[in-house]
Amino acid sequence: MTEIWKTRLKKALEDNGLTMKAASIAAGKGETFVRDMLERDRAPSIDNFISIAKIVGKPASYLLGESPGELKGLRHVEVAAPIQAGTWAESWEWDYDDRYTVIVPDYPEYSHFKLYAAEARGTSMNRRYPEGTVLVFVDVNDTREEPLPGKRYIVERKRASGEAEHTVKLLHADGDGKLWLMPESDDPRFQAAIPFEEGTGDEDVVAIVGRVIAAVTRE
Repeated sequence: MTEIWKTRLKKALEDNGLTMKAASIAAGKGETFVRDMLERDRAPSIDNFISIAKIVGKPASYLLGESPGELKGLRHVEVAAPIQAGTWAESWEWDYDDRYTVIVPDYPEYSHFKLYAAEARGTSMNRRYPEGTVLVFVDVNDTREEPLPGKRYIVERKRASGEAEHTVKLLHADGDGKLWLMPESDDPRFQAAIPFEEGTGDEDVVAIVGRVIAAVTRE
């Protein structure tokens, strides 16, 4: 197993054009983190695998020796954050210990983009996504795709203080062609639509950060 993970980690670094030093710094572990991992005779802790897996865009299970055949046509995506309107925080992502992975098809149009995932919490989108649904999305800054009416997007609303909330909205074009971010909730607290071009009209900054491409539900 030791040789498998070392070989896969080196290949992942090469594929991403990363040196060991650059990957170590990106992981927030100092300059020699990856080199020290590779020089040890024993496998690092799972926490260290997760830290470096995030940087190289591979699931930790793959680095640990998961068969490539098991990944054919599929992708593992780390669920790293909650999606919940009305909940404000300075940090969106969970601690590593709280994260988990889901498996989705390897959609050809997104095969070259990193995929992200977040878990729906609360009732702000419950007509479409019940609580516990995992939403898989691509970063709109990566795809550079123009917003498309009829698609659903991860929306960030940020205060000047740095706190932010994240939710999902349906992008809708009215009869005049004006774009609106529409809630899909039966909760009276989450019924207001947001004009896409104008934001909320207050000091908060509203931005589309991701396009939802898949939803994974639990039985």
